[in-house]
Amino acid sequence: MIRYYLLVIAVMTIVTVFTRAVPFLFFSGRKPPQWLDYLQKFMPPAVMTLLVFNALKDVSFSEAPYGLPALGAALVTALLHLWKRNVLLSIVGGTAVYMLAIRLPF
Repeated sequence: MIRYYLLVIAVMTIVTVFTRAVPFLFFSGRKPPQWLDYLQKFMPPAVMTLLVFNALKDVSFSEAPYGLPALGAALVTALLHLWKRNVLLSIVGGTAVYMLAIRLPF
């Protein structure tokens, strides 16, 4: 079993190093292709949108508390990010608001 875990860690390490090195190996002396610029511009918002939908997919809006903790936390996360442009602060702030909202009685 320990060999399995070591093999998994080794494969993950190799893949991670490879994905980090690819841009330097292939594009160090020339401009990246136009489709890569397109992906670089539109992938982050698309991924964030999918993550928001995934986070809200199991929220019940038809029974108490009507999704208010999740929506409130999402709003706080968005506002913190627009205000400070700090990803870590946004994530921690939104998570803290959600955890407080689901535990405090209203």
